[in-house]
Amino acid sequence: MSDRPRFFDDLAGVAGGAFSALTGLREEAEALVRSRLDETIRALDLVRRSELDAVQELAANARAGQEAAESLVKALEVRIAALESRCAALEAKSTRVEPPDAPLQGTA
Repeated sequence: MSDRPRFFDDLAGVAGGAFSALTGLREEAEALVRSRLDETIRALDLVRRSELDAVQELAANARAGQEAAESLVKALEVRIAALESRCAALEAKSTRVEPPDAPLQGTA
């Protein structure tokens, strides 16, 4: 009977060792699967969600900047059109006025 408790101790030690070996094997398998998935993702040119979100934010900022620039261009076009019409009116007015050096008709 003195051999029986030692047998169970040995069996428990073997089971504990097997359990830790299986745990290590599981961790190695997970690491291998993770590396294979990373390689596959890189081969497929997939992007991570954080990278996609960053690009979407950049695109939104660029779109907002473009809209602001377009509204500024429209405002400047309206201003240029108004200035051109004022210049045309001034040119038309200056061509209608006779120069002061012109002799008056009927005097001599």
